[in-house]
Amino acid sequence: MSSSSSKMSVTQLTLLTALNMMGSGIIMLPTKLAEVGTFSILSWLVTAGGSTALAYAFAKCGMLSRNKGGMGGYAEYAFGKSGSFLANYAYCVSLLIANMAIAISAVGYGVAFFGANPTPFETCLLTIAVLWICTVLNFKGAKITGLISNFTAWGVILPVAGLSVFGWLWFSPSTYMASWNPNNLPTFDAISASISMTLWAFLGLESACANSEAVENPEKNVPKAVLGATLGVAVIYILSTNIAAGIVDNAELVKSTAPFGLVFSTIFNDTVGKIVMGLMILSCSGSLLSWQFTIARVFKSSADEGYFPKVFSKVSKDDAPILGMTIIVATQTLMSFMTISPSLYRQFNPLVDLAVVTNVMPYLLSMAAVFVMLKAEGVTGKAASVIKVAALIGTVYSLYALYAAGFSAMMYGALATFAGWFLYGLAAEKLHPGSLEPRLSFDD
Repeated sequence: MSSSSSKMSVTQLTLLTALNMMGSGIIMLPTKLAEVGTFSILSWLVTAGGSTALAYAFAKCGMLSRNKGGMGGYAEYAFGKSGSFLANYAYCVSLLIANMAIAISAVGYGVAFFGANPTPFETCLLTIAVLWICTVLNFKGAKITGLISNFTAWGVILPVAGLSVFGWLWFSPSTYMASWNPNNLPTFDAISASISMTLWAFLGLESACANSEAVENPEKNVPKAVLGATLGVAVIYILSTNIAAGIVDNAELVKSTAPFGLVFSTIFNDTVGKIVMGLMILSCSGSLLSWQFTIARVFKSSADEGYFPKVFSKVSKDDAPILGMTIIVATQTLMSFMTISPSLYRQFNPLVDLAVVTNVMPYLLSMAAVFVMLKAEGVTGKAASVIKVAALIGTVYSLYALYAAGFSAMMYGALATFAGWFLYGLAAEKLHPGSLEPRLSFDD
């Protein structure tokens, strides 16, 4: 049994959760949000509320669930093995796509840093190179991955947090208001247009409950940490992106592949801007390193449950699923060739929308299972009511995020989900041993 001195405090858990969410999610936000204008602050408020509800529900699920497998384990309460499979499968598909978007973000800042102008095909090759480098670095196991990721994460946190605190000194209200709604979109359309990108920034909140056993008094401290981290990150996101819109003209911001570098270049000079770009490249690469390892572990745990081929279960002497990682990055390589676009931004944007759609699907399965989980674990009264309300708010927000992602992302996300149903059929024989008795026999 671990002593209380060896466990994390609520402050430490809050910081860890915030780091997991921030990662690389923010570095392209000013460019994306510039399409809508500063009106996108309303999208931030909607997403902050929805993400907080989801985070709280996930924190409670993590403490109540007796099933393994994260969101798959939660979904199993209501949907059985099929729900567990689909939740894990959709989450894996989401990470496959999301990690490609992270790699493109790193390439975008690298292009700006070196002043290069690559062709779409060259951009694709650079993205593939980043994916392979960050995968190979994981071959020595979780310890090396953790050390690198924990260090590089501060490359984005320090400049973004610094901008949130001190950026007001260079903030221009006239520049901000001139960018309010440059395309004259109706209110609902303007909010919907940036929902995918704001939710993208919060992806990873579902991992908040993973460290519940390592914190003091988890029943009280885990929800505090989750809510504190989500709200804290929301404040940093809202402040930094809106301050950026009040420093740089919207027309410049919307064309940038390295928006935070552009902001610091405008405030100080090109040298400072280059330093920030370099920090962002390191942070983005470190985040990709961590998430490439994470997706390999998710594939491994799914293979251990019988959902995926056993090849993903094999690990090296360093406890690294090298073969699984190699298959995953090879798949991402093929997908990268399929996403070649005239501009880096056009390559990045649809990937974010599709990653959000596929990630929301296990969110919905988990939220739906909350009600069965509460009954199964004997939770009643006020405590159950609060969790149910959070799950309902999280569900409504998730459905809205699906709508806001657009027809194309929804169509491809649906195709990916339908493929998952077929794959579950292939795995069902192993998942239900002895439950399928033949009713007929056939002789040759």
